[in-house]
Amino acid sequence: MTHTDPAPLPAGIPASPPPLVVAGHGTRVNAGASAASVLVDKVRALLPDVRVEAGFVELTPPTIDEALDLVLEDAPAAVVVPLMIGVGGHVRDDIPEAIDASKARHLDATVVYTRHLGSPKPMLDAVHARIASARGDWPAEETDVVMVGRGCTVTDANADHVRLSRVVFETGGYHQVLSAFIQVARPTLPQILHQYYASGSRRIVVMPHFLFTGRLDEWVHQQVDAFRTTHPDAAIRIANVIGPCDELAQVVAQRYKEGALRARTTAGSPAYLTGLLLSGRKVVVVGGGCVARRRVPKLLEAGARVEVVAPELHTSLAALAEAGAFTWHARGYDPSDLDGAWYVLALTDSPDANAAVVADAEARHTFCVRADSADDGSAWTPATGDASGVTVAAITTHDPLRARRIRNRFVELVNEEGL
Repeated sequence: MTHTDPAPLPAGIPASPPPLVVAGHGTRVNAGASAASVLVDKVRALLPDVRVEAGFVELTPPTIDEALDLVLEDAPAAVVVPLMIGVGGHVRDDIPEAIDASKARHLDATVVYTRHLGSPKPMLDAVHARIASARGDWPAEETDVVMVGRGCTVTDANADHVRLSRVVFETGGYHQVLSAFIQVARPTLPQILHQYYASGSRRIVVMPHFLFTGRLDEWVHQQVDAFRTTHPDAAIRIANVIGPCDELAQVVAQRYKEGALRARTTAGSPAYLTGLLLSGRKVVVVGGGCVARRRVPKLLEAGARVEVVAPELHTSLAALAEAGAFTWHARGYDPSDLDGAWYVLALTDSPDANAAVVADAEARHTFCVRADSADDGSAWTPATGDASGVTVAAITTHDPLRARRIRNRFVELVNEEGL
């Protein structure tokens, strides 16, 4: 072997990014099926090096296990992203059953099943955009909104929808935002419309919180039309469903990236463990709250030249800053803060601010920990412990409590053996 020959990959590590199977619900409505196809194309554009296929729980071919069979013919691992907003029966039962069916035919394959879409900022942005388009010239503060969810027998899924309505209310400036369900759960859409009307509301936007048009969307329109006939003085506008927008594609791509990390190996964490010698080197911490309170002292113990960027500091950090232990920039973050940094930690309460720090660090080829979304950073912080001159570390995949338990056991073993 010459120095130009690539080193062989260890067994179990795929040579290329694992393929993605987007697991959707399926629909009898052609427009909904077409929208799903458009979304898959958008995801392909965001992941140009990844094979992206779609499978469906029902109604639309191919099934999820058929789509998995297709990609696993040519790949040792795959990632399945549920194209579902909440944690209903499809996410908990149907999709895992389809995955198991395919894995029974591909015994050596690794299939990583990611979390559902949920309501990250891009999805919230899409919801606000649909509501804004529907309300038109109505001021937000004079508009009542009904967030219509699917409704199911899984309490957690219904509770997530109610929680989302509260988030939409607090981030949108609307007069009111209430939750309704189109099937199974209560309150129903007509019940909420009657409640709004009885309270004097006459400007109502109904937001069908569904990914694509289909039977659920049709039922929303039918129920609103029926209410209009008996309440002609109420102005009710129906927003569009989320649809195959860029924001939705971004969330699917992000879920894939989370899963691809775990698909790269079947043993241990996907992180490459190393020890950073930070003595005398600039380390930037953006954020001065509780997480920074834990991380900054450790960095100082390592001899790092720490600079903290935050309008305010946790009490314990303020005392360290007054003692001159680190440099405090009492303001918001600026990209120039990262100039000359060897290591960066994005620890603010703002997902947008943390994302900006990560992007700026990435552009500088500087490793960055992101506290609120570890997979979006380029480094992870292990659970560490010191004993008898030894530092032990444990790092897992999305399970910090387990990492801490393992860390504690390591420390116990070192102390017991006097190693």
